[in-house]
Amino acid sequence: MPAERTITLLPAATEIVCALGLESQLVGRSHECDYPESVKQLPVCSYDRIGTNLSSLAIDRQVKQLLTSALSVYEVNAEQIKQLQPDVIITQDQCAACAVSLPDVEQALANELQKPARIISLKPNSLADVMGNISEIASALSAMPAANILIEDLQERVDLIRHKLKFVENKPTVACIEWLEPLMVSGNWVPELVSIAGGIPVMAEAGKHSPYVQWEDLRLQDPEVIVVMACGFSIERTLKEIDLLLQLPNFTDLQAVKNKRLYLTDGNQYFNRPGPRIVDSIEILAEIIYPKQFIFGYEGEGWIKFDI
Repeated sequence: MPAERTITLLPAATEIVCALGLESQLVGRSHECDYPESVKQLPVCSYDRIGTNLSSLAIDRQVKQLLTSALSVYEVNAEQIKQLQPDVIITQDQCAACAVSLPDVEQALANELQKPARIISLKPNSLADVMGNISEIASALSAMPAANILIEDLQERVDLIRHKLKFVENKPTVACIEWLEPLMVSGNWVPELVSIAGGIPVMAEAGKHSPYVQWEDLRLQDPEVIVVMACGFSIERTLKEIDLLLQLPNFTDLQAVKNKRLYLTDGNQYFNRPGPRIVDSIEILAEIIYPKQFIFGYEGEGWIKFDI
C-alpha cells in the first residue's frame, strides 16, 4: 500500500505521526510544529495572525478580537497545501485559539485540491481521548500495530505512577495556571493529569475548557502547590511575565509560595500538547508533587522551582 502523503496542522498530531514511525509520510506542517526537531524542515502550511512579542494581556485581547470578528487566529496556506497534494490532513476542532481548526481547513481548501484529501479532526478532552486519537491517526495511516505498541508503552508509564501513589492519602491541592493575564487555570485534560500524579486539582474540571478565574477566588482556595503552564510559553517566556503573578495582592501569603512550592513548566512543549508527551506531562507533575518518590529527569528542562 503506498504511503499516505500527510499534512499535520497541530503539534500534537505531528508528534503522534512521528511516534508511530511515520515521519517520512509527512509532507507539510503547521507553523507551530517543532518536535521532533527534524520536522522543522517541512513546508509550513499555516500562519499566526497574532503579533509576536506581545504581552499576555495583549495576546488575549487580540485572540478575543479576532474570534469576535469571526476571523480565525490562524490562516491556512491553501496554495502551499494544494502544491503538496496530501492524501490526509490532520487538524483539530477543540480550541479555536490553540491551533488551525476544522472550519479553517474546510474553508481554505474548498475546491482547491485536485484530488480529495481525508481530513481528520481531533478533539481530545481526556487521556483516553488522546489514546483514541493515536489509534484514529494510526488507522488512517495503516499503522495500527505501531499504535498498539505505543499506547501500551504510554499506559505502562501511567500505571507505574498510579501504582506508586496507590496508598497515598493526604494529597495536596494543585492549581495549574494556564494564562497569566487575565488569569486562567488549566482545564481539558490537565485536571485528570494532576489527579493521576497524586494531586487534587482546584478551580477546573476534567474534560471542560480552561476557565478564566478571579484572583480573589484563587487566593481563597490557597492551593498547596502552584504549577504555571502558560499556553504556548516556554519556561524562559514565562519568566519574562512572572511578575504578573508576583504583583497580585497578597500573592506571597499563599501557602504554596511560603512553602516554596511554586513551579514553572514548559507549557508549550508539554501540557498544551495532547499527544504522546502528555505522559511526560504526568511524569513532570509527579516529580513536582512528590519529589522524594519520583525522579524522571525533567527538572531544569521541563520544569523549575521558582523561589521568591
